[in-house]
Amino acid sequence: MTELLLKDEAYAIMGACFEVYREHGCGFLESVYQESLALELEMRGIPFVAQQPCTIQYKGHTLRPVYIPDFCCYGSILVEIKALSQLAGEHHAQVINYLKATQMRLGLLVNFGHHPQLEWHRIIL
Repeated sequence: MTELLLKDEAYAIMGACFEVYREHGCGFLESVYQESLALELEMRGIPFVAQQPCTIQYKGHTLRPVYIPDFCCYGSILVEIKALSQLAGEHHAQVINYLKATQMRLGLLVNFGHHPQLEWHRIIL
């Protein structure tokens, strides 16, 4: 049997996400969830950096456009949040591109806009 990648860390992050969803439910703008999750992560002692720009490389050259993931937690888990009624393929692709840009292996795609429960996906690169 294989062990989940960064299982305990991802579990702690998702606990914070579930708490934010329990408190707010769905229907707010993404910025409300962004700030609320930052506060919840901080209260739980989960190390994170919010909205840190990541450069993109092309054949050894740094490109001007940057990716700005919502959170990087524990220095190894990328967290991208949404506030949509439903996730689509491009949202998964966005997390995959962020993982490639940051060279991280685990991404959590979390949708606070889904009803009646929080929608989330583990994405492994």
